[in-house]
Amino acid sequence: MKIVISIVIKAFILSWIFADGVFAQTLKLPSNLIPFNSSEGEKLLINSQFRNDYFPLSIHFITQKNQAYCGVASMVMVLNALNIAAPETPEYPSFHMFTQENFFNSDRTRKVSSASAISRRGMNLERLAQLLESYDVKVKIYHAGDIDISQFRQLVADNLKQPNNFVIVNYLRKSIGQETGGHISPIAAYDQSTDRFLILDVSRYKYPPVWVKAQELWQAIATVDLDGGKTRGFVLISR
Repeated sequence: MKIVISIVIKAFILSWIFADGVFAQTLKLPSNLIPFNSSEGEKLLINSQFRNDYFPLSIHFITQKNQAYCGVASMVMVLNALNIAAPETPEYPSFHMFTQENFFNSDRTRKVSSASAISRRGMNLERLAQLLESYDVKVKIYHAGDIDISQFRQLVADNLKQPNNFVIVNYLRKSIGQETGGHISPIAAYDQSTDRFLILDVSRYKYPPVWVKAQELWQAIATVDLDGGKTRGFVLISR
């Protein structure tokens, strides 16, 4: 049975990886990161016992539409994965799903921030949580300055082992060897044997999803976000 499941998972991964040339011409990854679109990256997901978030997120995996929209793209993925009631999509009349174009259509969401404001400067962890809460989901914020690495690992791993809840992380790219500033993306899986998390990087034009050591990701979120003056961190989202 395990062999059959592994084959099904691998087939799904390969069909998803090569669809639409997702990872063409991305930047070179540092050696400390394991690209998901590699045999080693595939094996980590197949062997993971903490991957409940991977499949619902991957179905809705998108690329941020501009360089400040990493948070918006991440929220759109999570809201669709949670099957939250969505607005109509003008480009697909009579169909409803969250997109980066209609995310700010709600009056409650626009009271938190506007699309133009986010396009200019992105968002910090608090703004991310407030925007999510405008769609009636439950959000819990964790700043790195308020917890330690053991709590971080446990909180995220527990979430990834359960269905119907998700993790979005805010981290500093250069702390894990990437280029260069603050970034936001969902975490989709955890491999306990290597102590690595899978980040579904929404800037798919820049980097593929990567497996990163928990210690290195912790260091990347334990950095100060100048927009707000607090350490970065992550949010847990559920219905």
